[in-house]
Amino acid sequence: MKKLMQKTNEAESLRVAIARAEYEGREPPSVLRPELPPNKKQSFAEVMADLNKCPLFMTEMEENDDIAALQALSYEGTPLENALDFKIRGNECFKVRGYVDAREFYTKGIQLLAAEERRRNNSNNNNTANGPQNTTATTTDSSSNPEGAKEESPEEIASQREALEVLYVNRAACNLELENYRSCWTDCASALRLNPSNIKACYRSAIALLQVDRIEEALDICDRGLALDAANKPLQQVQGEILDRQERLAFKAEKAAALDETSQRREKLLQTALKARNIPTRTTEKPFVLGGGKIELVPDPDDPTSSLSFPAMLLYPEDYQLELVEAVNEMDSIEDHLSYVFPMPWDKQREYTIGNVSCFMETKDGGMLKLGRRVPLLEVLGTGKIEVEDEHLRIFVVPHDKADAWVTRYKKERAAERAAEIAKKKAGRSRRW
Repeated sequence: MKKLMQKTNEAESLRVAIARAEYEGREPPSVLRPELPPNKKQSFAEVMADLNKCPLFMTEMEENDDIAALQALSYEGTPLENALDFKIRGNECFKVRGYVDAREFYTKGIQLLAAEERRRNNSNNNNTANGPQNTTATTTDSSSNPEGAKEESPEEIASQREALEVLYVNRAACNLELENYRSCWTDCASALRLNPSNIKACYRSAIALLQVDRIEEALDICDRGLALDAANKPLQQVQGEILDRQERLAFKAEKAAALDETSQRREKLLQTALKARNIPTRTTEKPFVLGGGKIELVPDPDDPTSSLSFPAMLLYPEDYQLELVEAVNEMDSIEDHLSYVFPMPWDKQREYTIGNVSCFMETKDGGMLKLGRRVPLLEVLGTGKIEVEDEHLRIFVVPHDKADAWVTRYKKERAAERAAEIAKKKAGRSRRW
């Protein structure tokens, strides 16, 4: 209640103040909206410019004395001195197996000296573009060195390149320990561009290439190193490992080729045997099979007179169960296998016995072919009416008293599925047209 009275009094005071100002011809007080102080009214661009002057919010470096001082605090000394310092720190980390930290230090040194190398290359390219008549003017004009830095002597340039070469080789050693093999041989390649006679770069590059089985390249870089130092024992050892790996890979490839040839020959014999017996087969896009069985010639897959063996699924559709039989010979009857499959642990009513079940296989046209319990499977499969799907036989097992109703229901369901598939194919063809 007190707060309400206070707000009412404030509103009344404001109303009186506005009325008095209007009576005296003054501007009424502005208290209805917040405003910045008069000296803080800035545009959006001005506010962003002020923020960019603060190091916390900077999006680009400002060229002034303060920023230059901050940069100088980070890297005191010449690029070469800083790079050598990073190399020393990296070596210390490498000695205690701190390969990640060592790599970071080497990378910082590389960045410093690589930037100097790029600057020199750009300067040389500019001099070449200016032509020979302007070479003297370019080298003597202060505009070619806008920062006023002194000219580098050939000895300084050579020292920088030597340090950069060492940093690349050292970082390659870190990458080799960390199993970053591609990074290892690219660092070695960078070192070899600076000094084609660097034995360590050849050695580490050869090891990295060997680890990923790039044998020809590994041998090439190893031979290149041995051409520089034929007595180098580490390189000789790596060369021996490469040759040994090459021999083992060649043997493995020969073995794989022989297995592939054998597999192709056996597959051809199998297809010939199936064709001779008039047994059609089909492979679906999404096969529904259990286990990894397949059709085989037994006992000898290389003998065309061997008999066929099929993996089979015994399906119990009335009880939603199935059983996998790994090998069913073409001369076996269904009774031969039901005799050891029955009784089923889930068949509490003992409906499934050899004398109380009917067995069926689906034909290519969606019908059902009843199997005689003692008839060899070859006589059924050899009719050509049954298609072996995904290398598995599918045998439906149904109790006698439920068989007729199940067959009728199954045929209706399959007919509906086939009609839906045909309609879908027709719709697809019409869309393409």
